[in-house]
Amino acid sequence: MLENVKIAVVGLGYVGLPLARLFSTKYKTVGFDKNQSRVNALMAGNDATMEVSDELLQKAIEDGFYCTANTAEIESCTVYIVAVPTPVDVNNKPDLTPLLGASATVGSVIKKGDVVIYESTVYPGVTEEECLPVIERVSGLRFNEDFFAGYSPERINPGDKEHTVEKIKKVTSGSTPEIADFVDQLYNSVLQNGTHKASSIKVAEASKIIENSQRDVNIAFMNELAKIFNAMGIDTKEVIDAASSKWNFIKMSPGLVGGHCISVDPYYLIQKAQVYGVLPRIMSSARRLNDGMGDYVANQVIKLMNKKGILVKNAEILILGITFKENCPDIRNTKVVDICHTFSEYTSNITVIDLYADEKQVMKKYGIEMKSSFDSLANKKFDVIVHAVSHAEFQKIDLMQYAKETSVIYDVKSVLPLSIVDGRL
Repeated sequence: MLENVKIAVVGLGYVGLPLARLFSTKYKTVGFDKNQSRVNALMAGNDATMEVSDELLQKAIEDGFYCTANTAEIESCTVYIVAVPTPVDVNNKPDLTPLLGASATVGSVIKKGDVVIYESTVYPGVTEEECLPVIERVSGLRFNEDFFAGYSPERINPGDKEHTVEKIKKVTSGSTPEIADFVDQLYNSVLQNGTHKASSIKVAEASKIIENSQRDVNIAFMNELAKIFNAMGIDTKEVIDAASSKWNFIKMSPGLVGGHCISVDPYYLIQKAQVYGVLPRIMSSARRLNDGMGDYVANQVIKLMNKKGILVKNAEILILGITFKENCPDIRNTKVVDICHTFSEYTSNITVIDLYADEKQVMKKYGIEMKSSFDSLANKKFDVIVHAVSHAEFQKIDLMQYAKETSVIYDVKSVLPLSIVDGRL
């Protein structure tokens, strides 16, 4: 059943490109993205997300993999895998626009006997109740008669070079028992650690959304502990290190929760739960707490400034890192922006350095001027240094060269030597 498979991966971002590259090692695979500049960059052998190395990408292209923004070039495919973002709007309501747009694209090319597989994170029911009707309407074909569907939620962790896509165990599902077997066999053929076949698409959808919701709640608990222990004058990291000496303690750390998954996905389940008359109090509280941590960090720094007699007004502030996590260029929903916004109420002298993020993208999305190297700092000294993102390169920098004698140094990630920091989360 897999002999004549030709795959189109729709959406070539952090999820789609690594998946397409992996499938291309065994099947004829085409990557589709409506962003022509993204396609051009990939065909030139460069992935700006840094999820696929230039070497691997160039080899895949040499072996026949290619990317396109032309729907005509994916008409001959038999399997369509949708891997587009599922964001929330300004009110934290699920925004299915990219997903429905990708479904319409698939609907314009899908044929009898073809299979569409969704990877985008959604609340239970979206695939069958929202996406597939779009494909039916555009294509004129009947679901589960003319074409079939599966769902295999993505588990990509941006910037993680250990848990890469080929090493991830994947959940699979299908719209019929036969298609469930097909989808499971398809993924099993390229994955090193196999799959878990769910009984239905809804179960697979639900399994993905609780993965990130669980992590969000756990981090919120640690953030709440950090607030309590900071108020009591107790070092949170030392407490966690001590508690983790017990065999069944789940060791996690407080921090800023950003990115496209953990800070977004719970809102999808929260919204759907309310439709069924259930108010998810724990998840809602966790989201509110985590969303407020950027402002909390900034205010902790301001307290430390006051204790040292440093004027907040017009203070010179250096923020290290703006991506949502270390060692990757992803700036989606980064909470470092909230730190900047709180400081901006008191001073405009804010310098942001990030060696991974794109300066133009940061300006376009957040209106923040960012520098991509330390060269611009020259011999400048700052009243405050906030170590916000623990990029590996930051660990090699002597931060004291940018500090005044009375500077406040705050370590959000709790990785700097205690001897040089005034506070940490």
